Amino acid sequence: MKKLAFGLLATSAIVSGISAASAADLPSRRMAPAPFVAAAPLFTWTGFYFGGNAGYGWTDNNRDDSIVFAPGTFGAGTAGGTITFNGDRNADGFVGGGQVGFNYQFTPGSGFVVGVEADIQAIDLSHNNDNLGAFTFTGPVPVGFVPVRNDAASLDWFGTVRGRLGYAFDHVLVYGTGGFAFGDGSRRSGCADFVGTVNVSSFCGTRDDDTRWGYAVGGGVEWALPMMAGWFGSSAMTFGVEGLYVNLDESDRNFNSTLVGFRANGSPVFTADGVNARNGNDNLDFGVVRAKINFKF
Repeated sequence: MKKLAFGLLATSAIVSGISAASAADLPSRRMAPAPFVAAAPLFTWTGFYFGGNAGYGWTDNNRDDSIVFAPGTFGAGTAGGTITFNGDRNADGFVGGGQVGFNYQFTPGSGFVVGVEADIQAIDLSHNNDNLGAFTFTGPVPVGFVPVRNDAASLDWFGTVRGRLGYAFDHVLVYGTGGFAFGDGSRRSGCADFVGTVNVSSFCGTRDDDTRWGYAVGGGVEWALPMMAGWFGSSAMTFGVEGLYVNLDESDRNFNSTLVGFRANGSPVFTADGVNARNGNDNLDFGVVRAKINFKF
């Protein structure tokens, strides 16, 4: 009986060992762990940038000048008076240049963005109507008299330094902007080249640099090119459209020129020495719409 029990125990142990060994040789049925996928980083507009722009500018400025002539200008015993000019100066053309700036976004992804931008622009506004307008006279003037027109000012370049405030919707930024503007151009004492058949341009045409100061306001929208591995790293290209209104000073101008105008035969007429013959307002403001491309880093 004892031998039988011992034999059964031994047999059971052998079978158990064989089963365990066989199980160890079978392939595991456990599932492999899911691969780790890192979350895509949220885009941020924070950083420095630089780029270029090109677009279209236009202006429609009202100008007014007055020419004061002293008694006796048109002959002994004649009274003094004033010649007033009112007219428009319309122009449009190409605007282009470059910009540099910095943005700071408070929360990556979507959130408020503040920044500052400076730009410098070349501007070429072709005149459609230069100083077309009407003269009014106070005092005696001879028949056929042609007054000197108001002076013609042009702008060769301008720049701005502006703050920016906007809201980012991930890769899209909508913003407003405003700040300081400045520019430089030239000024010509305006008059007709000919009076009848007489060339009188030698009396007019003086040119000088004319530095102006003012302000610029506007707004725009920018879109950042989505990140692509190996393209830009932590940087990005951005594209945008921006509109600006630029106002470069409205000032009172006094001229010591004593030229009043020309008689019908082309002979110049000068007022008495020491009289400020001309004064007026000069308001140069214009609009700009431009496309921009920037490299953010």
